[in-house]
Parts: sequence; structure tokens; C-alpha cells
Amino acid sequence: MSTIADKRAEPRRNCFVPIEGKTDSSFDQTQTVDISRHGIGFLSSYPHSMNEKIAIEIQLKADTDPVLVIGIVKWVRKLSDSEQYRVGLTFSEVLSGSPTRLDRYFETRV
Repeated sequence: MSTIADKRAEPRRNCFVPIEGKTDSSFDQTQTVDISRHGIGFLSSYPHSMNEKIAIEIQLKADTDPVLVIGIVKWVRKLSDSEQYRVGLTFSEVLSGSPTRLDRYFETRV
């Protein structure tokens, strides 16, 4: 049986940081789990929809401008014994900040 990790085109790196969002929004109480050049995984109390588009601002390094991307939800899985969902999202478009900044960031973290 293949797992989601088996289907990934590239490895993800652990990234356990809270996501800032408005109180009582779909991103309240959300935390990242992992990140790659082309996507991010997170835990959420909200059951995001497949193909939902989400704008995400990523602070790659302290004291630098963030990169703003549009991501698309590719899978959602309810966690057993929890009220949370594990969500996988791929980046579909970089709105601000250079896409090469993402490439450079991940190249230096291999």
C-alpha cells in the first residue's frame, strides 16, 4: 500500500510552526508540519476542501520580505483520536517574491 510520502516528487522538511490567522477563522489553531519547494503540510481543526485555493505568506528568513504564494489543497485526512485534519497543499503560483528565492532557500537546506 503506497503512502502519501511515497507519492511526493520531492522530500519535505520538518517545519513545526504555528500559522497566524484570525481568531475563529479556518486557520485559527493551525500549525505547519512540513514544507518543500512545491508544497506545505499542516494540521487544522477545520476540514479544508479538496482543490481549495489558499493564499500563504512564507517568511523564509528573519528580516527578509516574505514570499506570497497561492496553494491548492490536494488531500485532507482526519486524524484518528483527534479533532484535527492533516492537510497537504501544493504551491500553484508565486504572487510576490521571486520563485527563485524558494529554490535557493531549499537548495541551501539539503
